[in-house]
Amino acid sequence: MEVGPDRSSGHLALEISDLTVIYGPTAAVQGVSFSINEGEIFGLLGPNGAGKTSTLSAIEGLVKPASGSINVDGIDARARPGDARAQIGVQLQSTSFQKELTIRELVRLYSGLYGASRSKSAADEHLAAVHLDEEAGKRFGQLSGGQQKRLALLIATVHDPSLLLLDEPTAGLDPQSRRQLWERIEHMRQIGRSVLLTTHSMEEAQSVCDRVAIIDHGRIVSLDTPAGLIAKHRDDPQVKRVARGEVTLEDVFIGLTGSELRD
Repeated sequence: MEVGPDRSSGHLALEISDLTVIYGPTAAVQGVSFSINEGEIFGLLGPNGAGKTSTLSAIEGLVKPASGSINVDGIDARARPGDARAQIGVQLQSTSFQKELTIRELVRLYSGLYGASRSKSAADEHLAAVHLDEEAGKRFGQLSGGQQKRLALLIATVHDPSLLLLDEPTAGLDPQSRRQLWERIEHMRQIGRSVLLTTHSMEEAQSVCDRVAIIDHGRIVSLDTPAGLIAKHRDDPQVKRVARGEVTLEDVFIGLTGSELRD
């Protein structure tokens, strides 16, 4: 039996049921169901082409599901897409902003678009919170990779969304920048926000995620806490075959999704 969210708070930040997304003849997502509790960090792991980004795109409202339901903070996202999107913050794998604007101007611009305060003082407070106040006059392209990721996460949360969607948030970062971003993500949980992130990093999944779902060929193949996944599958023949010593989350991932390369 899969481990469900802790419902002690009585509130789910996201509930997906039987989600199916089809592109032409291909079913990218097939009957996916999972829930995320308020204040939970939930990881979606899968090889390239497994259905991770299509799932996120359906939640964001970028693609129309063929079937299934999506509820964001109690809002039916298919019936009230605008209201649902207002509760969501999104950080994509690669983010580009208006090149001619400084990062202070970018924060003020997106604050206004999201209906938050666009004052200079508010923007400076936001930048200080992610240690970018000294860079306020720089343009996005002048920032380091880690600084760009921190700014993108800041802009995704400037309207205080209840649910944050992060697509490979730390891809390409050095260890110091990755740890700083993890701390920022964990801060979201501490203030009661919920996070759904995709990642190829097993270390990241174990370090920051409360629960993890492994998706392959558009279907959830297993869902549990990181430790629970290891305990559940450590004796699976396909997992034991790829393990080198004590079974790790990466061994479970490869055992369940295969060792062949995915483009």
